[in-house]
Amino acid sequence: MIRLEDIDEGNWREPLSVHEHQRHFVSDRASLLARAWAYRNQNSRARMICVDGVPVGMLLYYDWAEGGEYVFSQLFIDKRWQGRGFGEQAARLALEEMRADGRYDRVCLCYVEGDEPARRLYEKLGFVHTGCVDEDEVIMVLEHLS
Repeated sequence: MIRLEDIDEGNWREPLSVHEHQRHFVSDRASLLARAWAYRNQNSRARMICVDGVPVGMLLYYDWAEGGEYVFSQLFIDKRWQGRGFGEQAARLALEEMRADGRYDRVCLCYVEGDEPARRLYEKLGFVHTGCVDEDEVIMVLEHLS
């Protein structure tokens, strides 16, 4: 069973990483944690993705009050656990947490241009392209979260 757990002093050092060829597209564990700290005043939620108690990945989202939306900032599954649907399941759980929180009805995210697995995943979850690109990051949005 997949669950999201808070990242804390007991689990933040889990040795999770992606394949070498994915590093251009995905932040590593340290970058995710640094971003969570940087956005702590925007209610950042750094979450460990666990399957039957085993850490398999991490994700991060936070509030963006100025935009009236959540920012789904980071998501990655460790290279040993990829290809099993855990990324999609974890993203759905994160979106459920955002719905339950209820502050915003919209979620935005971006992915690095060329990361086709990310694009397919986010489109499957209902995200659509905004037409905006920030450097090499394609911006997507999910409207009507609730």
